[in-house]
Amino acid sequence: MPLKNIHYAWIIIFSGVLTLFACLGLGRFALGMLLPSMGDSLSLSYTQMGVISTGNFIGYLTAVLICGKLIAKLGERRTIFTGLILVGLSMLLVSQSSEFKLITLLYFVTGIGSGIANITVMSLVAHWFSPKYRGRAAGYMIVGNGLGIVLSGLLVPWLNSAWTDSGWRIGWGLFGASIIILSGIVVWLIRNHPRELNLNTFGAQDADISKAVKLETGKPENIRKLIFHIGSIYFLFGFTYVIYATFIVTTLIQQHHFTESKAGFLWMLIGILSIFSGALFGGVSDHFGRKKGLIAVFAIQTLSYALVASELGQIALYLSMFLFSISAFSIPAIIAATISDMLPATEAGKAFGFVTFFFGVGQIAGPTLAGYLAES
Repeated sequence: MPLKNIHYAWIIIFSGVLTLFACLGLGRFALGMLLPSMGDSLSLSYTQMGVISTGNFIGYLTAVLICGKLIAKLGERRTIFTGLILVGLSMLLVSQSSEFKLITLLYFVTGIGSGIANITVMSLVAHWFSPKYRGRAAGYMIVGNGLGIVLSGLLVPWLNSAWTDSGWRIGWGLFGASIIILSGIVVWLIRNHPRELNLNTFGAQDADISKAVKLETGKPENIRKLIFHIGSIYFLFGFTYVIYATFIVTTLIQQHHFTESKAGFLWMLIGILSIFSGALFGGVSDHFGRKKGLIAVFAIQTLSYALVASELGQIALYLSMFLFSISAFSIPAIIAATISDMLPATEAGKAFGFVTFFFGVGQIAGPTLAGYLAES
């Protein structure tokens, strides 16, 4: 198909992939690979490593509180650019830091930038896609998360083997510089709304209504209750997945005696398998409904966590990582699509930011509690 015949909504998806690759794939999920070598080099305890991770999520939570005002003042395009610049610059500074408190503060700033960029770019789905396609569209954007995991799984062990104690510093620096470059590409590509290009929303001409959008929410108070309910679901995801993502590599190395290269290879495989997890279950939710999609993902992740906590050997570990991979980033895609179904596009971004507050609280509590339990 000639490029001129491709709806610009798919360019928005590509921009979303780049944004999530930068702000979460590198800005958040690479931490799992960087943390063991950084912890060894700086003599950090489990609790301190958990606090660094938690600092990031406090920053993310802060972003939730300010994101709506930023979008109203700057528009989506410039808000995303601002978030990515914060992520890139703060990671560059982490690469030159040695103090636990300073690293925690800088990674807090990374969290602010990650939250601003992530929330804003996901809200674009409501502008650019009709309800029938929103689950898959949000899922395709989340491909960026998996790509970041793949890159960190390949690159960080090589950096650590080539530069030993300085490898983690080079990793932070490279990722930070890459994010700054990507921010320029993203701001060049993104448009806030189809009307800026005299286009209709993708799928607007399709008369078929997806099962996913037959929501009988009724009165405004019912919609508010449903939003709070969605927030509680998002809290559970934030609380649980982040413990796994933060500590799985450290657990493989320190408790199961995997080499760093083998643990990095497995982390890379998680990234590869997770690349289309959002699109897979986003499509399931488009076809069967958001509720059934959420139930399926939570069931799979529950089994994954149970297997890694068991003492059933390496086969259980591998199966746990496989199940986590295929479902890893599905929940945000389904949540974003659900909010977009419920509300007008102009309100969807604010509501997604609101439920992300619950998600952020879960992310804050998870790593610190897990780090404390690991030491105990």
